[in-house]
Order: sequence, then C-alpha cells, then structure tokens
Amino acid sequence: MEGRMTHHSNNTTIINSTSCIYTSKSLFPISPTAKSPLSRPSISFKRPSFTFLTRLPSEFGGSPLVRMEDPFTASLSSVSPRKNLTTCNHLRHVESMAHLPSGADRITRLNALILGDALASEEDDLIFPSEVFSSQAHVSSSQKYLEMYQRSVHDPSGFWSDIASEFYWREKWGQQVYCENFDVRKGKIKIEWFKGGMTNICYNCLDRNIESGKGDKTAIYWEGNEPGLDSSMTYNQLLARVCQLANYLKDVGVHKGDAVVIYLPMLMELPIAMLACARIGAIHSVVFAGFSAESLAQRIIDCRPKVVITCNAVRRGSKIIYLKEIVDSALLESAQKGIVTDVCLTYENESAMKKEMTKWTKGRDIWWQDVILKYPVTCDVEWVDAEDPLFLLYTSGSTGKPKGVLHTTGGYMVYTATTFKYAFDYKPTDIYWCTADCGWITGHSYVTYGPLLNGATVVVFEGAPNYPDVGRCWDIVDKYKVSIFYTAPTLVRSLMREGDEHVSRYSRKSLRVLGSVGEPINPSAWRWFFNVIGDARCPISDTWWQTETGGFMITPLPGAWPQKPGSATLPFFGVQPVIVDEKGVEIEGECSGYLCVKSSWPGAFRTLHGDHERYETTYFSTFPGYYFSGDGCSRDKDGYYWLTGRVDDVINVSGHRIGTAEVESALVSHPQCAEAAVVGVEHEVKGQGIYAFVTIVEGVPYSDDLRKSLVMVVRNQIGAFAAPDKIHWAPGLPKTRSGKIMRRILRKIASRQLDELGDTSTLADPTVVDQLIALADC
Repeated sequence: MEGRMTHHSNNTTIINSTSCIYTSKSLFPISPTAKSPLSRPSISFKRPSFTFLTRLPSEFGGSPLVRMEDPFTASLSSVSPRKNLTTCNHLRHVESMAHLPSGADRITRLNALILGDALASEEDDLIFPSEVFSSQAHVSSSQKYLEMYQRSVHDPSGFWSDIASEFYWREKWGQQVYCENFDVRKGKIKIEWFKGGMTNICYNCLDRNIESGKGDKTAIYWEGNEPGLDSSMTYNQLLARVCQLANYLKDVGVHKGDAVVIYLPMLMELPIAMLACARIGAIHSVVFAGFSAESLAQRIIDCRPKVVITCNAVRRGSKIIYLKEIVDSALLESAQKGIVTDVCLTYENESAMKKEMTKWTKGRDIWWQDVILKYPVTCDVEWVDAEDPLFLLYTSGSTGKPKGVLHTTGGYMVYTATTFKYAFDYKPTDIYWCTADCGWITGHSYVTYGPLLNGATVVVFEGAPNYPDVGRCWDIVDKYKVSIFYTAPTLVRSLMREGDEHVSRYSRKSLRVLGSVGEPINPSAWRWFFNVIGDARCPISDTWWQTETGGFMITPLPGAWPQKPGSATLPFFGVQPVIVDEKGVEIEGECSGYLCVKSSWPGAFRTLHGDHERYETTYFSTFPGYYFSGDGCSRDKDGYYWLTGRVDDVINVSGHRIGTAEVESALVSHPQCAEAAVVGVEHEVKGQGIYAFVTIVEGVPYSDDLRKSLVMVVRNQIGAFAAPDKIHWAPGLPKTRSGKIMRRILRKIASRQLDELGDTSTLADPTVVDQLIALADC
C-alpha cells in the first residue's frame, strides 16, 4: 500500500556536505582528514533550503545521534538519545517531539535524487525547513505548535471560540461552544459546534473580504482547457455574479433548506453556484461531472433538488463530454421513479459546444446566459444557524448505495479556513492552485471555501493536466506565479514517469509550498515532488483527511517540524488520533492498527442524509467511543503517522473513493455475468487499481470482446474512473460454507502474493483457489 514504511537495513545512507565515500553497502560521511578505505575524490555540495537526515550506522563507530548545527534544529529541542515513549494520553506525539528523531548530518538535494528508495529507512529520513522559512511561518517551531495543540485539546471551547470570533456572526453562539456524543452505547451520536450562532459562509467568503479592502483583489484566475483561453474575476465581480444567480434561484422557488444539484465542470460558474446556494441558505450537492447518468440519478432521487445546474458540454483534453445529455438521461430516470425536477439551468460552454447543437426540453431547460445577467447584482443574505446544513456530498459506500455526507455551516467554515491558513502557511501575497475538482470534498474545502474565507487568489483549471503536453501544469504555475500547489499523488506519479525534462524547462521559481491529497504518497514520489518540482526548497503538506472530516486531520505545518517522505506527520489542532487493535483497545508507542479519532472537531460531518442509523453503524459502531476512519495506520518511533490505506471494501482510485459493491453491482447487470467480486490492488500511477473476478454464465466462452463489454458496463453505469483495470475469469469464487466471499484470498491472488494465501481449508470448495491462480494471466 502506498505510504507503507519500508526498511533496507543494508543500505544505510549518510551524506555530508564536506566529503563522502562510497562502499558497496553504504554512502557515509568521513572527516576530510580521515583515511578512506576506497580511493574516491571528495564531493562537496551547496546546502539546499531543506535538510535530509538519516541515522548514523553504529558499525561505523559513530554516535547514533549527531547534533545539528542549524538554529532551527536547536529550537526544536536539544538532541538526546532516543527512548521508548509510552504515555497514555493524546499528547504522546507531542511529547515525542521533545526528542529529536535520530539523524546525522545533511543530505543534499542532488544526492537525495540519486539515492531514491535506497535510503536506510523511510521513517528515519528527515527534512528540516530552513531557518528563514520557519521564522516567517505562522507556526514557526514545534514549541509553538505544542502550545497551540495543548490548548486545542485541553480547552477546545476557548481555542475554537477565539478563532471563530475572527469571522462575522450576526448573532453569537451560546455559552456551550460544542456538544458531542461519540459513543453509541450512550445514545444517539451527536456533534454540534457554535449552535445558536447565526452566520453565512458566502458573506464571510466575499462581503467580509470586500469590506476589509480586498474588493479589487483577484479572487479567481480561470484557465481553460485550451492554452490561451483564460479569464479572471475580482472579489467585487465574484460577489456580483453570485448575487445574480442567488436572485434567480430565489425567483424560481428555491428557499432555505432546499437542495440544488450542481453537475458542472471546472468553470468559474461552479464555485459561483456553490456560493449562490450558500448565500440564500440552500443546500448544494455538487456531483463530479464524470459520473454516469445512473449515478447522477441516484443522487437526484436521494436529495430531491428544486433545480439542477449543468452546462451543455465540456472539453477535457481532446475529448468532448456531453454533460447535458447525461443530465437529460438522469432526469428521465429520476422522473420515472417519482422525483421530478422542474428546472435545469444550463450554461453554454461555447468552447466545447454551441447552443444550437444542444438537445433541449422546453419548459424545463433554461440557458444561464439568457436569464442570470438580467438579475440585480446585490442579494440579501439568509442568515443561518451554525448547525444548519451547508452541503451534501455523496461518497461511495460498501453497500453499493452512495452515502450523502452532510456538512453544516459554522463549524465547517471555521475549520476549513483554519486548516487552509496553517497547513499551507498561507500569506496574502500567495497565488494558490489546487488541481482537484469541486465534485469532490477537496474542491469544496480547498478550492472554494477555505481559500476564499482567507481572501486568497485561487486558480481554477478546466482542462487535463497533461494537455496539450505533460508540461501544462508548470506552464500554468509560471503563467500565474503560483506559490502554493496542491495536487494528488496520482498526478505526481504520472508526471514522474514522463521524465524531469518536462519540468525543468519551466521556471517554477514562484512555488513556495507544495501539497498532496487523496491517498498516501509513496516516498519515492514524495522525493521527486520535493526535489524536482520544488527544487528542494518547498515543504510538502502531505495531508490526511476525508470527505467526512471536512478538512485536514493529520498534516505537516510548514516551518514547525521536520518532515518524513511519505508520512502525514502529526495531527492538526483539536484532532486526537488514536490507533486501536481489532478489539478497539488503544495501542501506545510504535505500532500499526486501525486509525480512529476521539472527540469531535468543528469540521466533522453531522450525519448521512436521511440515514442516521447508517451514519452510526458505519463510523461509530465498529469501535464504540471513537470515530472510525476506515483506514489502517502505523505510528513510528518518533510519533509520526503513516497511512496505509483502506481496510474496508472501498477502493481509492486516483483519490476517488469507489465502493466495491458499486462496481460489482454494475458488472452483474451484464446479461452474461453470473457473479463478480472486486478488490483493490496497488497501481503504479493511480495508487489503487480495480481488479474484478468475474464468473460468467455457464456455456459462455471467455473472450476479449466480453471483457471489453464488461468494462463498458461499468463505465456507463458509474463512470470511466471506476472501470476495472483487470478482469480475471473466475469459474467460482472462494467462499466459506456460509456463502461469504473470502476477499482476503482474492486480494492475495490479485497481488500475486501466492505464498501468503493462508489456510484455505475452511472454504466450501478449496479447489477454486487453484483454478483462479491458473487463470491469472488469461
């Protein structure tokens, strides 16, 4: 699994900026006067902005720890021998920072590139921020983090109230800042923050910034699919456009609490639509414009929107996707099931398709450009309670039915703004670009709300990152002088495969902070991201969080502490992560297990739309008293957290969470498919790939045409991103006598870990395993 710690005990690596010697098993520092066992020239390197560290091997007679000369290192703490830290409280990871993780001298940028994955041990590699970066950071040292974190968990009411007071509230919340119950044994699961406080997130994103003098500041730079197609919008202009759409929505009968489904590509109209809904208290549900008509219909049926907002088509790379036709099919299907949507507001995306070519339903379909510009550019704000719903976002579940994750207004507003500010060390002069789509939680929290709440300038990109060539990202970075770049490991790995020359021909000098999201990033990709994209001078905020959490949960704070390639490092303010065993018992110190969170945080989701029982069962029943993330996690000897991936039946493909049951359901809808079982496997580019075991109807021969037909069924019913990477013919599936499919065995076969199959004697038909192995390459 990506992000897993690996150990290479015979390849310990140390590099000193004075001189180095090479041996067949190591590269380590010697003093300039020492006698070398091999005749090699000394090599000197210029010190980069960051510092790599590794453990000094004891067999070379050195101390296991070498004191660092950097002033920032000294500010972390004095270096002392490691000891086993086994405290029984949530500040354990902070206490571990009182003891600097073991390391010895500097590894330069150049050598880090050469060494790659041959370093001694991933959790022993450290990268320190420069003294200059740390001195200017919001959190400039581990000591400052420690003080803030301690207050956030010992006095959450005071900590979050102080931050919330920086926003505009029409009425302040009551004496009780938050109320929670995380234990299903004590009653209904309940999370509330700032209840009774009246606010509006759109007002805080736009009006509040304009009133503070940012009206003429660029809010959005929009970059189209085709190079040269671009636009921009100031905060004043953005507010006017939001108000026009908000007035239209009110005019067609959308009121506070009504749902609006948004099925748009990354046009400026997408964040405009989100903000317009929020302004009038409507609940927006953005659906990624890559989902099929059937998936869109499921979401429409569940949330019953008053309006669907879409566009006629979008061009992604060289391909045109006819979104309006997908919406037409979804509205027809939902109407057949009794859910009728009266208004389909359609934006003409003329770069992809002209009006006259668009299929039209009179009386329901309305062109955006024909009506919106006629409305006033001011719109009264609907003040809402902090616990009133803000949006629904559907995420895949293991039962096959998408889950409608419900986020409310006040806590989400405070949390996303705060995580954005600190995790990216945001400054008012920064230009920020997140490559995510607003159809996912990252686009909600860190394209729209988090940045705009901070008055940031955001780049919104419509196209594909490799179109018209693989240098497009860096062309955009140079064009807009992007200083904070936040993307997914999938993109990093795919660009890494194309070679460094596609990066080095661009300047990228504006970059200051990098970020990773969606899945654990493997250490080799982390190093390439750091060394090649960031020129070894930009810290990486490798964030762990979920649709359900609303914002970052475990993340580096640039400037505060050393980073480790592949580790999300330490928890954000107010977050109390724990690792438990299969019995729900907390494990202390260095360990691996199930990642849970105890106690609530402001950005947490409140329920699943229309199904609170499923909310409690899915997230709070497995380990009573905790929120169960569904992820596996390791904690190393220094208290750093390493995410190891999903432990349930949800596959993370390029940051998209896809339920195995959803894919299986699509496969078995094929008339020639009798049964299917889907598992996730490691994928070089996507993180995880979809591996499908398919049992076909008796008498039907295996064929490539059938394989293609099965894949096409999934593409049509769910979307191209859910298409199986491998169809494995299965005469039968490994099942227990009770009929349960043993997915553990399927995962081992899919991963070719045949020596780890374990005991198969409990299967109803053990011979099935041999048959599957024999068909692995068919």
